[in-house]
Amino acid sequence: MTHTLHNPHIHETRPEFGLIIVGDEILSGKRADKHMPKAIELLNARGLSLDWADYVGDSPERITRTLARAFESNSIVFSCGGIGATPDDHTRQCAGKALGLDIVLHREAEALIRERMQDTAKEQGVPYEPDRHDNVHRLNMGVFPVGAHIIPNPYNKIPGFTCHGSGGGAVHFVPGFPVMAWPMMEWVLDSYYPHLFQHAAWIEKSIVIYGSMEATLTPLMEALERDFSGVKVFSLPSVDHPEHGRHIELGVKGEPDKVALAYPAMLAGLQPFGLKFGPELVRQ
Repeated sequence: MTHTLHNPHIHETRPEFGLIIVGDEILSGKRADKHMPKAIELLNARGLSLDWADYVGDSPERITRTLARAFESNSIVFSCGGIGATPDDHTRQCAGKALGLDIVLHREAEALIRERMQDTAKEQGVPYEPDRHDNVHRLNMGVFPVGAHIIPNPYNKIPGFTCHGSGGGAVHFVPGFPVMAWPMMEWVLDSYYPHLFQHAAWIEKSIVIYGSMEATLTPLMEALERDFSGVKVFSLPSVDHPEHGRHIELGVKGEPDKVALAYPAMLAGLQPFGLKFGPELVRQ
């Protein structure tokens, strides 16, 4: 089922995809981030790519500034972490501040959280006490900016949420736990954005170049992107490759028919430099 978020600011062109990782534990090295590799995997499987990523600690001021930039952009953003109800979880409140909106208990989120609490009580063989202090406190996990849409959580029913900004940016907030976050991210992509999926084939063609500097090749790269719409040019330098030593891998990527035109033009553009070439590479 495809869900539509009624946002008048959605642009016709393909928006960028961004990722925000929240948490002191990532920046301190106590935990290694696993979200970015997974986000790249989920996007690539749909013919999409990650355009940017931000890492931010638990400072409310920094989180608010980071979210404000995301809302003002035309990006589709996943924000991972900080949406719990402990003192170091600030993301929900910061989202409200970044949008200039009050945060309120979302009715559907409340129902799901209460359902989860009832399930937990049943599993433990104890009565469900809705007015008990800890149960009342758990409802804070459903306090979102006004107008938020929930993201279902298949692991424990505690939902995430989605908000839009005035710049057209959509930020999808999910927990920091991968077992929850990843299926929620996948649900967002498949529910809201199937129209952006690239089903056409994708190919990269490149060549290893010895004895050149990226600055020397930059005018050629710019000319290729200007002359071949829809093709991306990439340059991957290496100084200590075990096989090729110091070299540059220069290539083009995009739909096969477009790459078929751009790649020969790239090779032709390299000839006047009198460079030494290594192997050619193809990735699909």
